[in-house]
Amino acid sequence: MNIYADNAATTKMSEAAIRAMTDCMYNYFGNPSSLYRTGQIAKEKLEEYREEIAKIIGAEPREIIFTSGGSESDNQALLSAAMIGKKKGKMHIISSAFEHHAILHTLKKLEKNGFEVTLLPVHENGIIRVEELNEAIRDDTCLVTIMTANNEIGTIQPIGEIGSLCREKGIIFHTDAVQAVGHIPIDVKAQNIDMLSASAHKFHGAKGVGFLYCRRGIVLSNLIEGGAQERGKRAGTENLPGIASMAASLKQAVENMESDNAHKTIIRDHLIKGLSEIPHSALNGDAQKRLSGNVNFSFEGIEGESLLILLDQKGISASSGSACTSGALDPSHVLLSIGRIHDVAHGSLRLSIGEDITIEEADYIIENVKEVVAYLRSFSPVWRDLVTGKKEFILK
Repeated sequence: MNIYADNAATTKMSEAAIRAMTDCMYNYFGNPSSLYRTGQIAKEKLEEYREEIAKIIGAEPREIIFTSGGSESDNQALLSAAMIGKKKGKMHIISSAFEHHAILHTLKKLEKNGFEVTLLPVHENGIIRVEELNEAIRDDTCLVTIMTANNEIGTIQPIGEIGSLCREKGIIFHTDAVQAVGHIPIDVKAQNIDMLSASAHKFHGAKGVGFLYCRRGIVLSNLIEGGAQERGKRAGTENLPGIASMAASLKQAVENMESDNAHKTIIRDHLIKGLSEIPHSALNGDAQKRLSGNVNFSFEGIEGESLLILLDQKGISASSGSACTSGALDPSHVLLSIGRIHDVAHGSLRLSIGEDITIEEADYIIENVKEVVAYLRSFSPVWRDLVTGKKEFILK
């Protein structure tokens, strides 16, 4: 059995996305910036896709800028808002401790350029508290950037409340919605979102394409200089086939959202129940206020990388709460932010399931995770110290 359970990393392209992409390659191959008919036909399709995407999130077409994906969109949003703030003498930014690195690294860059950053705690349930955001806002706050749904533990933030507070205070509000768009309802106007980042390959579109929503009236700073594409805010010939795939996959995802989420929630809760039977384990993040397809567990006394390798041998593709960077195994900053200690954060597993998963596949995952965790603990010196009482269990 082969089960793909790493949809938060990337999704398989849908048939609708592939058809739209190949149709575009064959029939709309022109450069949308060209004045002759072939180019203008491509331009018409580009604007058609822009209008479709805008409608889905409650935006105006001119508020959608096509990019290469979530990271580029995040960078442009933060740097633009920071420059707007700097011109007004406001150089304070608020974010959260468990944002994606595309946000956190950009904030580090801004700190080196004189900005001050406040990272809100997300607490054990993986959700920020709006009252703490309110307390952190200052007269010189120019930007609040809080992700809609976390990429590791799947917790969903109170975006509407955050947006209302920021609108009331006159502060630009950006949300990294890469894990949320296509999976939960988004309405940028109703939720008072000023800027939003999205990436097609998270909802069955092509890799290398995404969009940035920017509310009319907010002036974007350019990351890429060159031609006048995207109203002069993102130079370079648009990736029309990729954009076609994004529009088609997003349309399909939204049309099927209710039924897909209902199915995934049943499977998610079944996985949580089964994995909770493993002694000294814990679900990471709120059990209910999370994406329907996300299950993230910590298992005491094991290493997540070993767990992944052994599960892969059994045909299960998943991810861990650890990241191998620069030759060193570092625990997830997301898990550390919710209070998991290093040893526990190292032994974590993220399952991000798709809408096609079956209950039989979920049972196969539960059975094999139980088996692999027991096997890894059988020769783990850390586990031996825990069961003999030399160390105390963290996860009761």
